[in-house]
Amino acid sequence: MPGCLFCKIANGEMPTDFLYEDDLVVAFPDINPLTPTHVLVVPKRHYENITDNVPAETLAAIAHAVKVVTEQAGIDKTGFRCITNTGDDGGQSVRHLHVHVLGGRKLDPAAGEGGAAR
Repeated sequence: MPGCLFCKIANGEMPTDFLYEDDLVVAFPDINPLTPTHVLVVPKRHYENITDNVPAETLAAIAHAVKVVTEQAGIDKTGFRCITNTGDDGGQSVRHLHVHVLGGRKLDPAAGEGGAAR
């Protein structure tokens, strides 16, 4: 989609260090991390959100990217949180499907994205 920040990043139009890339998705560090590990997993094709008829193959690629980046960061065994925001009330700031992978410290189970430990 023209003008979409995540389309530009995912398709190499904006310089970013990818932590993971395949034919369908990329993963890169969030520029405003809320936790020691805060990675975004983004499809290369534009989908507005998780309910935008995302093909199963793309959803599987997202899940695989989460597995890889959590293993790389060493949080696959200690635990992490995946969040997909949808719409204004859901806190979606970029209208391109993306999954936040948060970890590297204990997260408050009652808090939302990046919630502080109790």
